[in-house]
Amino acid sequence: MASDSNMDREMILADFQACTGIDNIAEAITLLELNNWDLVAAINGVIPQENGIFQSEATAPVPSAPPSSASASASSSPPSSSSPAFCPVQPSRHIVERQSRMLSFRVEYRQRSTEVVLEDASTVGDIKSILETELQVPVSKMQLKGWKSGDVSDSTVLQSLHLPKNNSLYVLTPDIAPSASTSQSSQNYLLVISHREAQRDYSLHFPASKTIQEVKRNISDLTNIPVRHQQWDGWPASASDDSVCFLLSLLVFFFFYPVTIVHLPFGSKRGGFCSLNGVYWIICIDIFLHLPSVPENSENEGDALLHFTAEFSRRYGDCHPVFYIGSLEAASQEAFYGKARDRKLLAIYLHNDESVLSNVFCSQMMCADSIVSYLSQNFITWAWDVTKEANKARLLTMCTRHFGSVVAQTIRTYKTDQFPLLLIVMGKRTSNEVLNVIQGNTTVDELMMRLMGAMEIFTAQQQEDIKDEDEREAREMVKREQDEAYRLSLEADRKKREAQEREEAEQVRQERIRKEQEEEREAIRLSLEQALPPEPKEEGGEPISKLRIRTPSGKFLERQFLGSCKLQVLFDFVASKGYPSDEFKLLTTFPRRNITQIDPAWSLVEAKLFPQETLFLEAKE
Repeated sequence: MASDSNMDREMILADFQACTGIDNIAEAITLLELNNWDLVAAINGVIPQENGIFQSEATAPVPSAPPSSASASASSSPPSSSSPAFCPVQPSRHIVERQSRMLSFRVEYRQRSTEVVLEDASTVGDIKSILETELQVPVSKMQLKGWKSGDVSDSTVLQSLHLPKNNSLYVLTPDIAPSASTSQSSQNYLLVISHREAQRDYSLHFPASKTIQEVKRNISDLTNIPVRHQQWDGWPASASDDSVCFLLSLLVFFFFYPVTIVHLPFGSKRGGFCSLNGVYWIICIDIFLHLPSVPENSENEGDALLHFTAEFSRRYGDCHPVFYIGSLEAASQEAFYGKARDRKLLAIYLHNDESVLSNVFCSQMMCADSIVSYLSQNFITWAWDVTKEANKARLLTMCTRHFGSVVAQTIRTYKTDQFPLLLIVMGKRTSNEVLNVIQGNTTVDELMMRLMGAMEIFTAQQQEDIKDEDEREAREMVKREQDEAYRLSLEADRKKREAQEREEAEQVRQERIRKEQEEEREAIRLSLEQALPPEPKEEGGEPISKLRIRTPSGKFLERQFLGSCKLQVLFDFVASKGYPSDEFKLLTTFPRRNITQIDPAWSLVEAKLFPQETLFLEAKE
C-alpha cells in the first residue's frame, strides 16, 4: 500500500510540473504539500483562474509555432493515461505556460511612501531599480528591509519567497545624510527667540526656506501656545506677511554666508540689523497659555497617560504610536509576563518640553508612518513627560521599583537638551534589561535601524524562551498525565477496596443473620422438644398410634402417640427434629394427603392416622 501511495504522488508531481512548467522539484513538492497533494487546488493556486474554472489545454489558446523534429516525433506517441483530463501531458511546446502573479509592495522611506507593483518572476534587485528612480537613492546605498524570511539578496526571485499579494517594506539609507542638498535655501540658521513672560530663551535652527507662519507653528508645538494667541515683536517691517520665507528673503539676500542670529540683552535696541561679526536680531513673543503634557497633581498614572496622549495628538496629529494607557507596572506585565510567543519589547518614551529636540523628534520621528507601524507591531509603547521636576522624580521612583537603580541613574545623567529619550527594555528571566537608549538627536533611518537591532536581540531571546516554555509545558503535560493516571489508579484501587469491604461486610452480616436464625431455630426446636408429652407405653391400655415418618434425606423418624393425641403434637415432634411445618409438608402415601392442611386440633384417630401409618416429609416450594 505504501508503494502505491508513493507511486501516486510521483504521478501527481509529474503532472503538476507538466501543467505549471515548474522545473524545481523542491518548489513543486512544497506547493503540493501546501494543498495536501490536491493536484487541481495546487495548479489553481499557481496559475490564475478564469471565471473560477481552470483553463484546460483543449480550450486555452496555444501560440502557434513551427513544430520541431523532436516535437513532431513526440506528438505521434499517445498521451499518458495518468494525466488528468484538464491538463494532458504533451510535448514541451504544448505545455500550458505558467502565468506570473502580480505582487504589490508599499515601500516606506523617511517621510515618503511609494507603491511598487511587479510580477513575482522579478527579483529583489528589480524592486531596488524601480525605487532608485522613484526615490533618487543609489541601489548600492539602499537597504531593503521587512522581508518575512529575513534579509535577502538582490538576485533572490520573489516567487521563491512565497509572498502574499500585498506587502510592506522599509528602505534604510544609513550612509546617506538626511539633508543632502547644499543649496542656499537648505542652509540652517540659528534663531534665538526670547519668551518674555517665562523669561527664557529658545535657540532653534531653521532652514532659510521656512516661512514665518511655519516658525510660529513650530513655536506653538514647542510651547503649546496656539498661533492665534501668540504676540510677536521684533520682526522687520517688511516681514508683515506670514507667508514670507523670512531667512531666505530677509537675510540671505544681504549676506552670502550662514548667518548667526543671537539675542541682545533686554533693554537694548530691538529690531533692525547690526553687522558686527554677524547679524543680531531679537524676536519676542508673549505667551498666554501653557499646559504640561502630564499634570503634576495627577495621582493616577492612567489618567496622566490619557492627558498625555490627548496633548500629543493635539500637537502632532493622530498618526503616532499607540501609547499604553496604564501604569508602568501594567505595561511591563503585558510586555514581559505573558506567553513567550505573545511577549513584546517595551518602548518608554520620555518627553521634555524644554528640549529643542522634542518638537523635531515627535513630528518627524515618532509620527513617521514607518516608525509608527513598526512600534505598533512589535512594541508596547509607554510614555511620560519629565518637563516638571515632580513628574521626573515620580518617573525615577517607578523605574527604580521596576527596573532597578541603574536605569534610574541612567535617566538622571541625561541633560535636558539630550531629551527626548526612547528606552528599549526587554524582559528577561530574572530581571529586565535596557537594550538601548535612543536620544532625540537622531534620524528616521538610524531610529529604525536601532529598533530593528533591538528586535533581532529580542527575537533570539524569544525563540529560546519559546523553546524552554514548550519543553516545560511538555514536561508538565507528561507530569499531569502521569498524575492523572496515578489518580485514576488510586481511584480504581479505592473502589475495588470499597467493593471488597462491602462484600466482606455483607458476608459477615449474612453469616450473623444465618447464625441468629439457626440459634432461633435451635431455641424453638428445644422448646418444642421439651414441651412434647412423653411417649406412651403399650401397657397403659389406651389406644396407641405408631407413626413412621420418612425425612427428605431418606432417614425415618419413629414414635408412638396416643390415639387421642392432637395433630399439633405430631407437628411439634416433626419440628423438634428440624422440620418445621412452615417449611415442610407432612404427607400420607396412599391415598396422598397433606396432613399439615388438616386442623391441628384433630386427633390422630380423627385424622385416620391410627393404629399406624407411614408418612413422609416434603419441602414446601
